[in-house]
Amino acid sequence: MRVVLSSLPQMIVMAAIVASALYVPVAGLLALLAFVLFGVSLREFVTFGGALGALDGLVAWWVLMLLPALVYAASMMPWAPRE
Repeated sequence: MRVVLSSLPQMIVMAAIVASALYVPVAGLLALLAFVLFGVSLREFVTFGGALGALDGLVAWWVLMLLPALVYAASMMPWAPRE
């Protein structure tokens, strides 16, 4: 249990880096797909249809990207105790 708790900050930092690195390309592809398939404008896509402001929408999308990045970071972390 001590190994998991001591590795938790490293896992969160790794997930934040992965989410930040993938934010622009993945969000761009999702926005393009939403526009082509459903006619959703970029502003509507970022702001969840106007429910959030522009900055709040960008933060919300980053948090949504962080969730799968946390799963990825947890699966890639070396959970064996350090010697």
